[in-house]
Order: sequence, then structure tokens, then C-alpha cells
Amino acid sequence: MNVRTEAVKAYLLSLQDRICAALEAEDGRARFIEDAWTRPGGGGGRTRVIENGALIEKGGVNFSHVFGTGLPPSASAHRPELAGRGFQALGVSLVIHPENPHVPTSHANVRFFIAEKEGEEPVWWFGGGFDLTPYYGVEEDCVHWHRVARDACAPFGADVYPRYKEWCDRYFHIKHRNEPRGVGGLFFDDLNQWDFDTCFAFLRAVGDAYLEAYLPIVRRRKDTPYGERQREFQALRRGRYVEYNLVYDRGTLFGLQSGGRTESILMSLPPRVSWGYDKQPQAGSAEARLTEYFLTDRDWLAECS
Repeated sequence: MNVRTEAVKAYLLSLQDRICAALEAEDGRARFIEDAWTRPGGGGGRTRVIENGALIEKGGVNFSHVFGTGLPPSASAHRPELAGRGFQALGVSLVIHPENPHVPTSHANVRFFIAEKEGEEPVWWFGGGFDLTPYYGVEEDCVHWHRVARDACAPFGADVYPRYKEWCDRYFHIKHRNEPRGVGGLFFDDLNQWDFDTCFAFLRAVGDAYLEAYLPIVRRRKDTPYGERQREFQALRRGRYVEYNLVYDRGTLFGLQSGGRTESILMSLPPRVSWGYDKQPQAGSAEARLTEYFLTDRDWLAECS
């Protein structure tokens, strides 16, 4: 598996470079700052953070390659047969929080795990996806996001997009609020039912689709005027994002439980956020429409075709 692992690593490093370059160009002012780090238990990564730009208030595009003698509980809880195996975990994870409330927050992640034990065959799998969290929803944007997701999945079977779209809706659900985190996209994990080359090709298809899905939305919305009311609502909704990441997100739990770098793991949290007691938007407002219409696990491609 060493040659294959190195191929995955080379792709992920290239993906990080390409996404950072494209986002810097779109922002036009801010630049990513790189922080290379090592993990005492084995491995390390490249954290890249961008802040206070013309477009991006805060964002991070991180690469990590960590390894150790035993998987943390978050990784082996649903697969107890992996307990006691050594592991390698490679991935690129990103979150972009634009300043303009009309530009959605976006998240993407692609990763590869391999768990090994002497005398036994290695167990490997891929995971990842991307999802969109708008504050002021626009149907055109949601349809575009899901159309790119569908097209990325299409070469791998007609059932792939519906399955991973539904998994995304289920995974990014804030249970204690009983509402989705956003308008979804794709989520997959434990992918090894195809041969390695096909699984790796699917990972690349998803990773490469992120910019195609996100940048057209950014360009359509980044010059939309906004005021303090919109910023206050954005901060309130960002609170939901924080709640999800700290309570449910398996990537956050894996990073913390495996002794990962805390600053890199928590770079996904937004810079400005608020909570208010039982805050409810005014009936009939654009703010109310977010939860009433957009955050409802819709089939965007069926409804808006």
C-alpha cells in the first residue's frame, strides 16, 4: 500500500495548493499563511489560514498526514474490528467563512485511512464530501451546488449521488435543533466497495468538483449589499455551525482524540458568532425563509429541473 498511499498524498497536496490559489485570486487581497506542524505521536501537516480579506473573513485549507499505533475511539467506534491496528490518516479539510452574509459558508473534506496489523491484510477506505451553509438562500445557488455534485458522481453509477446526498443530509443534521446545518451536498465514508483505483478516482472527482461548485456562487453573491441586520443574523446562524462542529462532527472528534493540532482542528470555527435566547426571525422575512424553505432536506434537482 505504500505506493498507493504516496499517490493519495501527492494528490491531496496538489489539491490544497490549487484550492488556495483559486481562493486567493477570488479574494484579491488576503493571502493564506502557512503553518507547517508535526504531531508528537507521528506525522504532521500544513495548516493554511486566510483572514480579513476582501471576500473571506476567515478560512482554512488544511492538509494532514498522521499515523500511530492505534486508532482513536471516534474512528473505531463503528468498526470495533479495527481496534489495536496501526493507522495512517491523510486528508484535506477546508472551511470558508465569507464576510458578506449573502455568500454561503462552504466546507469540503477528502480523506484516506489505512489500518494495518502484522500478519493481516490492510484495511483501507476513503471518505469526504462537500456541503453548503447559506444564511440567505437562493434557489439558483442550491441547484448549481447539487448539479455539480451529481455530475461528479455520475461516472460511478446513477445511484451514487442520491445515496451520498441523502447521507449528507443525515450526517449534517443538528439533532438537538432538529434542523439541517445547511442545504447539503455530498457525504461518504468507509468507501472501499470498489477497487482501490476506482475509489481513488471518486475521491479525486469530489475534491476537484469543490471549486466548480463554490466559485460561481461566490461570484454571483459577493457584491450583494448588506447591513448590520444581515451580519447579526449571519452571526446567529454561525452559532449553529459551531454547535454542530463541537458536538457531532467526527473529523473534529478524530483530530482531538488522536492528539492532533488543536489550532488546525478548530480553524473551522467562524470569527464572529453569537447566541441569543430563543431568537426567532420575523414572520415572512428573508431570515425566516431560511429555515422554512431552504433548511428542509429538499431534493433541489427534482424540484427545480
